[in-house]
Amino acid sequence: MKTRNCILILTVMMVISSCKKYLDIIPDNIATLENAFALRNEAEKYLFTCYSYLPSHGIITGNPAFTAGDELSLIYPVPPGANFTSNGYEIARGNQNIINPHMNFWDGANQGKDFFGALRDCNIFLDNIERVPDMTPDEKTRWRAEVKVLKAYYHFYLVRMYGPIPIIKTNLPVDAGVDAAKVYRDPVDSCFTYITQLLDEAKDSLPLILDNPTDELGRITQPVAYMLKAKVLVTAASPLFNGNPDYASFKDARGTALFNAVVDNAKWEKAANACKEAIDICTASGAQLYYFVPDITQGSLSAQTKTQMNIRNSINLKWNPEIVWGFTNSMTSDLQRYSIPRGLDPALLSNTSPAGQLAPPLKMAELFYSKNGVPITEDKTWDYNSRYNLRTGTANEKYFISQGYTTAQLNFDREPRYYADLGFDGGVWYGQGKYDDNSPLVVMAKLGQAASAVTITAFSTTGYWTKKYVHYQDVIGSGSTLTITNYPWPEMRLADLYLLYAEALNEAKGPVDEALTYINMVRQRAGIPTVQDAWTQFSTSPSAYTTKEGLRTIIHRERSIELAFEGSRLWDLKRWKEAAVALNQPILGWTTDQQSAQGYYQPRLIFVQRFSNKDYLWPIRDNNIVINRNLVQNPGW
Repeated sequence: MKTRNCILILTVMMVISSCKKYLDIIPDNIATLENAFALRNEAEKYLFTCYSYLPSHGIITGNPAFTAGDELSLIYPVPPGANFTSNGYEIARGNQNIINPHMNFWDGANQGKDFFGALRDCNIFLDNIERVPDMTPDEKTRWRAEVKVLKAYYHFYLVRMYGPIPIIKTNLPVDAGVDAAKVYRDPVDSCFTYITQLLDEAKDSLPLILDNPTDELGRITQPVAYMLKAKVLVTAASPLFNGNPDYASFKDARGTALFNAVVDNAKWEKAANACKEAIDICTASGAQLYYFVPDITQGSLSAQTKTQMNIRNSINLKWNPEIVWGFTNSMTSDLQRYSIPRGLDPALLSNTSPAGQLAPPLKMAELFYSKNGVPITEDKTWDYNSRYNLRTGTANEKYFISQGYTTAQLNFDREPRYYADLGFDGGVWYGQGKYDDNSPLVVMAKLGQAASAVTITAFSTTGYWTKKYVHYQDVIGSGSTLTITNYPWPEMRLADLYLLYAEALNEAKGPVDEALTYINMVRQRAGIPTVQDAWTQFSTSPSAYTTKEGLRTIIHRERSIELAFEGSRLWDLKRWKEAAVALNQPILGWTTDQQSAQGYYQPRLIFVQRFSNKDYLWPIRDNNIVINRNLVQNPGW
């Protein structure tokens, strides 16, 4: 039974007139610390309690970055009979507030998890693990290191979301007065320093690889700790947190500045070093970019389909060699179900299990490169002004677009990640029980066709679907059968780390060859030319990659494409301070209630997204500020 114990006082935001706040533990029926750490078996349960707070990033309602940014459009308002509502999408539509904030990870409310509770339980574990009698010193050292990494992760998540937070190094004693609990927010540099310190203390006490993967998959290893440190330091070096003039006057009640005022380029050097250390550790552990090898039952596949599978399976093939950390507490069956178009197989139109409503807007479709590996706005061979015109698929596009099917020019001559990540009207959808890529399923989404809005709860508002989430071996069956190949959410993967390293190198040293090398490794797997070849041959700005500013733009776009729909774009746009531009644009889709191609392929306004400077940081619930005036609210709220 989960109980709470008042020996711990949380930060003041959780303090009320009664000081009783109890401890999450899972002993055998009696809620005491003595029992929780009396034996290895009970201590292990407490270890897993510390893990249990990890966010449900593979669930549409558990990942703020899925819907609070601009990558996905949902059916809105939520229709009767819908199976979920998304607090993140309320944020995207401008409905965040201070009275009852959406996706509140400070208090653990409105589809947010209680991360200060997580930090409390991590501290309890660290304070008591040495008392367990039937554990070896090495095992205690490893478990302690795992919890320090978890503690670093929860702090980092809160800092990335809220900016300066109270650092929870230790829990307050039971006899601490209320005034002692009225904590201040620590400056962001202090927060990043403490998070890095925790990771440095822990990282080399962890296993390089898991000795018992059957029982331990998802546990923290050296690659996880090193890559987390890299992400932390890249974030700390980024413009939102590194000399941000917008927060120059952001101070607490003591007058302490909560943001540094001067840009420190040495932070990028530290970040680059941390990224390279993480890459070396990941390589030593056997991690590598994933490449698809068809099994013998699939026969001979085209090179085009294999390239798409390189991309799709890097995400949804569980425990593939690219995955650095998978969240076993966050499986993806519902995420996949909401990504598969209803009526994808017209012969099984009556099957109501596919509920595809996770809909990328047109801006995301336009973000992907041309087949030449440059933005469609600057490809000399790609007619951007005609992107909404109609065009009919031929044999040349048969692995991407159905032959003889009329769709938009926007869907033609795009890079492989476009076809791997997106489903669209007329687009080929490989897999789902059909493994001959000469006769695949095809999405048909115009009014009256199988994948159109046949119900009010299961359709794409934009005319695009998130194919990237869907395992190719999912099968739509008869009746209501939908067989889903489940996988843990890939919280960290190697391609992300490679691009972080390239970014940090460019910011620290300019467009050095090593930065281009790591970008090109990702691009090679994606089936597009190197940066040098693509820009030199096809771009209207052929020398862009030779300058720091030009390569920065390329890297930012490369991250947004490679990591599309994975929960990175929102945080990247914020740390780069580009959200005020990117998230102040119309969210458009096709006119999906039209039967003709001419009518369907007209851009339609879904809503106009609005983002102001206050939205860079989440608001703290106003009641917490009322209780503790030392906290101070984030600017603009």
